[in-house]
Amino acid sequence: MNLLRALATVSGMTLLSRVLGFVRDFVIANAFGAGMATDAFFVAFRLPNLLRRLFAEGAFSQAFVPMLAEYRSKRGETDTKMLVDRVASILLLAVSAVALIGMIATPVIIYLTAPGFGNDPEKFALTVSLTRITFPYIVFMSLVALAAGVLNTWSKFAVPAFTPVMLNLAMIAGALILTHYFDPPIMALGWAVFIGGALQLSIQIPALRRIGMLPRFDLAWNDEGVRRILKLMAPAVLGVSVSQISLLINTIFASYLESGSVSWLYYADRMMEFPAGMLGAALGTILLPSLAKTHATQQHEEFSALLDWGLRITLLLTLPAALALAILAVPLLSTLFQHGAFTAEAVLRTREALVAYSIGLTGLILVKILAPGFYARQDIRTPVKIALFTLAITQIMNFALIGSLKHAGLALSTGLASCANAFLLYRGLRTRGVYKPAAGWTGFVLKLLLAITVMGAVLWYGMGAEADWLHPHSSRIARLSVLVVLGSGSYFATLLICGFRIKDFKRRGA
Repeated sequence: MNLLRALATVSGMTLLSRVLGFVRDFVIANAFGAGMATDAFFVAFRLPNLLRRLFAEGAFSQAFVPMLAEYRSKRGETDTKMLVDRVASILLLAVSAVALIGMIATPVIIYLTAPGFGNDPEKFALTVSLTRITFPYIVFMSLVALAAGVLNTWSKFAVPAFTPVMLNLAMIAGALILTHYFDPPIMALGWAVFIGGALQLSIQIPALRRIGMLPRFDLAWNDEGVRRILKLMAPAVLGVSVSQISLLINTIFASYLESGSVSWLYYADRMMEFPAGMLGAALGTILLPSLAKTHATQQHEEFSALLDWGLRITLLLTLPAALALAILAVPLLSTLFQHGAFTAEAVLRTREALVAYSIGLTGLILVKILAPGFYARQDIRTPVKIALFTLAITQIMNFALIGSLKHAGLALSTGLASCANAFLLYRGLRTRGVYKPAAGWTGFVLKLLLAITVMGAVLWYGMGAEADWLHPHSSRIARLSVLVVLGSGSYFATLLICGFRIKDFKRRGA
């Protein structure tokens, strides 16, 4: 398997999903702006979305994929299929119970996760109603995560990467069409999330059937593989998903700030998810199965080489993305969102959060590369200790920064904590001898910094005055497109002059 080609496939599908995600956010911003209704929906959607990332795509995937790779490498297809059946059965029962409890206890959950909403009975009641509609989303997405883990282990990356497109299509349709049938109209988005989850699960079924891994119900709590996965999952909840927990706590802080703060953080976070999904999630997706296979077969040098490749690709693509987001924050936000109810003031307030988030983008994506280095080896304790430490310093920084920087302080603390998390994970891999940097890092970094400097100068001078972007005009899209082409062109041209070639980054997975 060519890892660079696999990365291109996953990133391409993720790009499609992210583009549709921006269309989705544009439609929502145009229809609802940034206010009470959107604050209620984003809090309601964030709760099941958090559980999805925390348990399904987070702890579950990091525990399940290494075990699945081990079974496939050492025990054969029959035992592997039995493991998939039994894990799927227990997962279905467990997440269904969580969803039911969550729907019953929604008022208590909202009081705990967005306590500031309790001061506004209308906003609180709307958030409760939306949350109850969206909670079953965790059931669909947990099963989607299991299906994706199986397909990725079989190197079938395209379908899992395409799956999020279905949610975006459902939410776009909900905002454009279903709002006419609901009062208040924002309720249409809640039902769109429910429908989108069902659609995402449905398109995985044919792909699983083709490789003979479509699960059947087989409840066996005492199965050895199931018990090992559950044992790995318990601490992995914090180890993998510390950034999601930080986002939830940020929501609690933001609920006490002025109205619109939750929405400004949401839209800034959505901008961050574009490179984080295309690069971090894509790299983590293709690296974890290969790392798990090399560990299971005791190919230690290959394990280190895979990590080295992942780190170089991450820095190569993430550093320019972070700088571009910071410089082009106003052009990007005004072009994408400043329509209808989304005002110039909302652009500027969202810009504050986006610039703060961009400082930690590289750290956020590096965590997605470095953490699999531990989980592929079924080492849970180290990432958990690091996660708990970074979660603690995040809250210390929240208290220190929220007074002066408001919502931007919350974004900045999250970004800085991600950098700390990445550094500690990197140091842990080095001190254990698991990762040994290959030759040539000094020259690589120097050339990279030169290319980033050139790109930053091109974007800064080409952008012009930020105030010009806040006046709606038809040429914004064209101007932004030219800036993106000039910035990316100058960056890659500088790398080319410095001797970088695509063939140098080709690598085969395990």
